[in-house]
Amino acid sequence: MQTERFLGQNKPLMVGLCLTGLATVVVVGLLLREYGPGNMGNGFLVGGALGLAAAGIGVWRAMRRPQSVTTFERAFAQTGDERDNAVFTRALAVMGLFSVLLTCAAVVAIGLGAPVEVALAVLLFAELLTGAVAFQVINRRS
Repeated sequence: MQTERFLGQNKPLMVGLCLTGLATVVVVGLLLREYGPGNMGNGFLVGGALGLAAAGIGVWRAMRRPQSVTTFERAFAQTGDERDNAVFTRALAVMGLFSVLLTCAAVVAIGLGAPVEVALAVLLFAELLTGAVAFQVINRRS
């Protein structure tokens, strides 16, 4: 299988990327805890740990059970075929287009007096939701 060959040949690369990601999350998180406002460092550490865990689970599933992984996991682990990559690329393009509009809406909301933290949190979740919905729609239509 293509997935097993790809991940089997690149295990040192995968381990190196995981360690680099972990080191980056820890260093930036500790810097934000020391010098950032409020609980920004704690939030970055938790969010970074969850993101690394999700990425690790996706790559682990692609390595262990390549026949049962989803289109997103194949595209994320860069082991998919042309269709998987096309779906992923199109979903990212839709997310990028909508992110400009969502960012403009967040700027207007902040300008009208909305709390900055709330507006940015809503912006982030709206962008992630847009990407997830775009991926599902494009995946089903392709």
